[in-house]
Amino acid sequence: MSGEGPVIGTRVVHRRYVPHSHAHYAGSLVDGAYGLGLFGDVATEMCIRTDGDEGLFAGYADVRFLAPVRAGDVVEATAELVALGTRSRTLELALRVVARGCGSAAQPGAAEVLEPPLLATTARGTVVVPGAIAHATG
Repeated sequence: MSGEGPVIGTRVVHRRYVPHSHAHYAGSLVDGAYGLGLFGDVATEMCIRTDGDEGLFAGYADVRFLAPVRAGDVVEATAELVALGTRSRTLELALRVVARGCGSAAQPGAAEVLEPPLLATTARGTVVVPGAIAHATG
C-alpha cells in the first residue's frame, strides 16, 4: 500500500482463462455469476492496494450483461476507483472477453485474440473498508 491513501483513478486488472468446468448452458455458456465472482477478486485487490485491508463488498448497482462469456474464453476483469467515502469506495467494474476459442474438428484448440475485446459485463460496486485500518499502515 502506498503512503498517500486511496487515489481516484487507481485501476486493478486480472486476466483468466474460463475453464470448461464452468460451462452450464448450451453453447458452452457460462453464467453471469462467474463474472461477478471476478469482480469480487479485483475489488479485493483494490482494497488491499488502497487501504491495506481486503474490505467487504457492500453491493452492486447497474449490473449489465451485454455479451456471452463461454468456456475457453480469456477474460479480463477491471476495477477502477471512481469515488471515495470515509469508509466506502465506489468502483466501476468491467469484464471483457479478450480471446475466444474458435476450434473445429480439424483444429480443436484453435483460438483468436479479439480486437477490440468484447465487453461482456459492467457494474458499479461499493466496497467498505474498516475505518481503523484504512490508513493506519500508511
